Amino acid sequence: MKSVNYTLLADESLAKDLGKKGTSTDLAIYDKKETGFVRTWTLPTGFPEKIQPLLQAINMGEYVIFHVSRLDKFTGEQIVALDVLGKDKGILSHSYDVDREKLLTMIKGTAVERYKLVEISDLKKEMDGLPALPQDGETRIPIDHCFDVKGVGTVILGKVAKGTVRAYDKLRLFPKGDEVVVKSIQMHDDPVEMASSPARVGLAVKGVLPNDVQRGDLLSTGNGPLVSQEITVDYAQSRFFRDKIAENQTFLINVGLQTRAARIISLDPMKISLNKPAAFEKGDICVILKPESQTIRIVGSGPIIS
Repeated sequence: MKSVNYTLLADESLAKDLGKKGTSTDLAIYDKKETGFVRTWTLPTGFPEKIQPLLQAINMGEYVIFHVSRLDKFTGEQIVALDVLGKDKGILSHSYDVDREKLLTMIKGTAVERYKLVEISDLKKEMDGLPALPQDGETRIPIDHCFDVKGVGTVILGKVAKGTVRAYDKLRLFPKGDEVVVKSIQMHDDPVEMASSPARVGLAVKGVLPNDVQRGDLLSTGNGPLVSQEITVDYAQSRFFRDKIAENQTFLINVGLQTRAARIISLDPMKISLNKPAAFEKGDICVILKPESQTIRIVGSGPIIS
């Protein structure tokens, strides 16, 4: 069974035409199984009230489906988020009342400029033509939801970003390092013995309780990711964020699905102290956020270099 995961930046009514609604918090997840494919769409329904769900949803998809229904600051914020995360695989469409030339001007020079521009009527056909993008390597499963199911116990939801997970595998939960045993696996509500990247899975596990697990935690085999409470970033400030930043200022940072309160230790190089450890690999993109900003909330970003 092949899997494809999309980030859907659009009105939720579009998702209802694509798949069946599943988990819904500040991220809404829709999926559909057909002709050997499981397709999943994640929408940041907590955006624009909060910026964090936007970045998390973008990090959950291999492809972005971006349907623009208005040209406002939140559309601009989505374009900046896609650009800083390097999400250049996607499909772009817009409603009839959006000025196409203005939209093309907004995306010029960004990752979104590489998206295929289509009419909304052709969106599903274009999506169906996008291939699965599996990644080999040590198993990595970023967790987006975790809860208790009566009679089952702790259930973890996430995407197999790399490698393969099998029933009875022993994994570790990072950044804490707790051992987790996989009791059973489901894909699209069907039990399976194994699932490979980039499958979206539900894992019944033992070894942790829901309160032990946070969004963005990673299940991993092998030595696992790096874990640290201090990171160094090859930083570039967003050209749309006009304020200067200084040492000892506090922000939020986003890495993958993780969000942490953070303090700037130094500017050159950019060193950041986190309020609690994060799990990451070198090269992961760290995005610095100022949620209270009345203009753009994305301050800057860069790959983690140490």
